[in-house]
Amino acid sequence: MAAAVSFSRVRALPTWSSSVSGDDHHSYSVLAMSVSARPWSGARPLRSPARMMGNVNEGKGLFAPLVVVTRNIVGRKRFNQLRGKAIALHSQVINEFCKAIGADSKQRQGLIRLAKKNGEKLGFLA
Repeated sequence: MAAAVSFSRVRALPTWSSSVSGDDHHSYSVLAMSVSARPWSGARPLRSPARMMGNVNEGKGLFAPLVVVTRNIVGRKRFNQLRGKAIALHSQVINEFCKAIGADSKQRQGLIRLAKKNGEKLGFLA
């Protein structure tokens, strides 16, 4: 059983050959007007702006005020160097602890991630 389909309302777009020969300029102007006549909502962009990865608890936590004051006094560059050394030392302590108790590398990695998460919550990474 075949169904009949009517295309009476569908308008064919102009072809390359008709545009070159100049046969169908009216179709282009109608198409351009219908596109430009559409109201533009502008409510929100299709993509949200890119966000940098950062601390969710920025400025929160018990030690956040101390960290911010220290960063302002020492300077951002020197502060980041000191913070990097402190994180490296803490990672070494975690590694030595894992060796002492016989933890495998997955458990060690989990402990380092836990230390980072706790540091964020306490405000050390503010």
